[in-house]
Order: sequence, then structure tokens, then C-alpha cells
Amino acid sequence: MVSVERSKKKSQIWKKAMIHFSLCFAMGFFTGFAPTGKSSTFSSPVATSNRPELAPQPLQVAHQTVNGNTSSTAPTSRFPKHKKNLRENTEPDLKPRRLIIIVTPTSTKLRFQGVYLRKLANTIKLVPPPLVWIVVEPPTESTEVSEILRKTGIMYRHLVSKENFNNLEAELNHQRNLALKHIEHHRLSGIVHFAGLSNVYDLEFFHHLRDIEMFGTWPMAMLKANRKNVKMEGALCDSSQVVGWHLRNKNNETDMLSSQIRISSLAFNSSILWDPERWGRASPVQDPSQNSIKLVKQVILEDESKLKGIPPDDCSKILLWRFNFHVQPTLKRQVLRISS
Repeated sequence: MVSVERSKKKSQIWKKAMIHFSLCFAMGFFTGFAPTGKSSTFSSPVATSNRPELAPQPLQVAHQTVNGNTSSTAPTSRFPKHKKNLRENTEPDLKPRRLIIIVTPTSTKLRFQGVYLRKLANTIKLVPPPLVWIVVEPPTESTEVSEILRKTGIMYRHLVSKENFNNLEAELNHQRNLALKHIEHHRLSGIVHFAGLSNVYDLEFFHHLRDIEMFGTWPMAMLKANRKNVKMEGALCDSSQVVGWHLRNKNNETDMLSSQIRISSLAFNSSILWDPERWGRASPVQDPSQNSIKLVKQVILEDESKLKGIPPDDCSKILLWRFNFHVQPTLKRQVLRISS
């Protein structure tokens, strides 16, 4: 009798266990088919009540009208004021640099042309980009200029003139005009500066060059070989204002001013060539023989108030020197005589 009762108890325990297991299995099986969402049937009310507190709250701006003008109060933020100011002060300056367009004419008549071209290239490489160097040379079979430009690592454009000149100054002016025609045709937007092979720069000069809006000018020191004196050319400044010009001749008449001012002591916005209406001027007639340098000088002299002195804090400071490295004929004959 005892064994029969024990067997009955064991069978009842197994039945209860099987029923409990079946209920749990069915509950889990049907729960797996339930749709998922933000709110769950089995989620606790405490958890759902805490969710909005953990989410970021939007900034609220209260608008009010005072004397017909709409004003707004400062947005409410959870960040402390000192942290907000710190973030604003550390934001980078995203203002893009203005393109500098450097134009350099060359000539086989210039002695040591390759040496001075490399010297100028080493200076230009130190200028932060963007910068494009336009080098113009006369027709020649030599590849010296092109080989030098390829090795500089500077963004450049190499132009070759088709005209031959006996006069050096006329040749260089023609090449400058050719470069301006190239800038006008391709609508290059930037500040144009004519850099001679003999120029020596303070790198601060290029920093101020980018601040020019329309026209810029500066004084330039002229140094000659075997001479101790230094001549000044370019702008005559009083503090930060251009009040006159250092001229090569004593004649200071207005009609002679344009011919006496060197284009190398001037810089200008290139859009004056291809977008004159932007500066309140009529569109010029497209003439291939037009002297662009003469046009630029004419526009500058019409209103000298548009000129910006470099550097702006004291435009009498010298940042550019020009060396006259032309060998005198008498000196050249002496050198040949000694070598012979």
C-alpha cells in the first residue's frame, strides 16, 4: 500500500511540473510574436515616466514685440555661460584666403635670368596658398624657364610671347599686357601683383596683399650696383594715407603721372579687367591691341581715394626692394678684358 501511494504522489508531481512547463513555454512562444514599440505591455510605469527626463529638451525662445519691432530673449540652455563662451572663442576662422596672382615677365636680354627666377621662386614658395604664378617669356628655343617652373612645386601658368623686341622695357610691358589678357580671358579672380625678377620681399608684404579690395600701393626701395645711395619710388605716405608719389622726374603734372608710376608698385583686383560694371564702370570694348596696364593706371588716377596703402598701419614702411642688376657696358668690357 505504501508503494502504491508513493507512485501516485510521484505521478502527480510530474503532472504539475509538465503543466507548469507547458504554460511557460506557451507564454514565451506567443510573447515572441508580440509587436515591438516604445511602450510594452510588460514595461513598468516607473520606467516610462523617467524617459522624458532623459531626452534632450529643445531650446525655447520667447518672442515679444516692442514698439512694433520684433525682439527675442536669449535662448535658455543647460550649459553654463563660461563654457558657451569658451566654445565660441575656439571656433576656427573659416574665412577663405584671397587668391594672389603674381605676374613675372622674363627676357633673354636679362643676365642670370635663371638664377633670379629660382630666387624669386624660393620666395613665392613661402607664401601660403592659394597663389598662381604667371610667367611670360619671349619666343626662344631654350627650355630653361619651363624646367625651372616644373621643379618649383608652385601652381603656375607659363605663357610664351610671339613678338620680338629690341627694347627691353617695351618687351617686358608687352609681356605684362599678355598676362593681363590671359587673366581677363580666363576670368581669374584675385589680387594681381607684378613681381620683377630682381624683387626682394618681406613676407609680410603678401599677407597685406590679400587685404586689398580694389587697389593697393606701397613705396619701393631702388638699389643699384656700385652705388651707395637708395632711391624711393611708389607711394608717398603719411601714416596710413597715400598723399603723393615718389617720381623718377621732378615734373608732377597729372598727365605725366601715369607714365611715371611703375606698375610694379601697384596691385589691383583682377575683376576690374573682366567685370568693370562691378566697380561702377562701363564695359570696355574688346580690343586685342588695348593696353591693359594703361587702363589700370587710368582707373587708379581717376580716384586715388580707392587706394589702400601697404602696410595699412604705416604704409611708409618698406616691404619690397628692387635691385638693378643690369651690368653697365663699360663694366662689361672691363670684365671681358680681364678674362681675356
